[in-house]
Amino acid sequence: MKIIVLSDNRNPDNVLESEHGLCIYLETEHFKCLLDTGASDLFIRNAEKLNIDIKAVDFVFISHGHADHIGGLPAFLKLNRKAKIILSKNAINQKFYSKRNGLHQISIDFDYRNVLDRFVYVESEMIFRNEIHVFSSRLINYRSPKGNETLYKENENGMSLDDFNHELVISFGTNNLFIYTGCAHKGLLNILGSVPLFPQKKIEIVMGGFHLLDSKPEHEFETRQEIENIALKLKKKFPLTNFITGHCTGERIYRDLKDCLGDQITYFYTGYSITM
Repeated sequence: MKIIVLSDNRNPDNVLESEHGLCIYLETEHFKCLLDTGASDLFIRNAEKLNIDIKAVDFVFISHGHADHIGGLPAFLKLNRKAKIILSKNAINQKFYSKRNGLHQISIDFDYRNVLDRFVYVESEMIFRNEIHVFSSRLINYRSPKGNETLYKENENGMSLDDFNHELVISFGTNNLFIYTGCAHKGLLNILGSVPLFPQKKIEIVMGGFHLLDSKPEHEFETRQEIENIALKLKKKFPLTNFITGHCTGERIYRDLKDCLGDQITYFYTGYSITM
């Protein structure tokens, strides 16, 4: 399995472009896919520089309906004529908003009617090709990220807090699993507790944003102690798992996680690659 980050907030060498968005390319001997599409067509330009053929992608998995993860989908649909788009129906039939840095819309306006035949909707869970498991996290054993408190969606009465009924988790593999979290709005511990595991299965890699944001004067998010508690639980429950994060995981938060998890955790960036 080959994994390459095509779009992320961070870009250490300036050869590739970066944005507030997330798109990851994943390739196995059986299929090629995208995990989200970033905020724009930037991932396409980066893919060209990395000699990745976006026209050859078989699947696109959309983790949730926020623009920094689905904003590049219209550009993808114009370029690639064959891939199936796997997502929650709730990701495209709701409007989403953020109150950070002033109230603004974080969903995209796009007419999907001409491409609905390419969409495959997942309500609770679905399995593709025996090795891809797409599911919704339903556990609420742990508190969701405090950053969610600034995120809303539109309803018939105005706006309400986003309940993330549009968020999906994607698992790849049969024994040693690769888990893509998107932004982990349901909470990383809740999500990992929802992964169906058997004695012969283990979670080898967890990758994505964890939606643990650095606090600012106008917004207080998780404290260092709260982050340490999350890290200790991860270390206890998943001692052999590697965590690869970026995008919506703050730099201070990452350092706090790193203090506890050590070599178990890595920060990704645009152009980051790994094989497993």
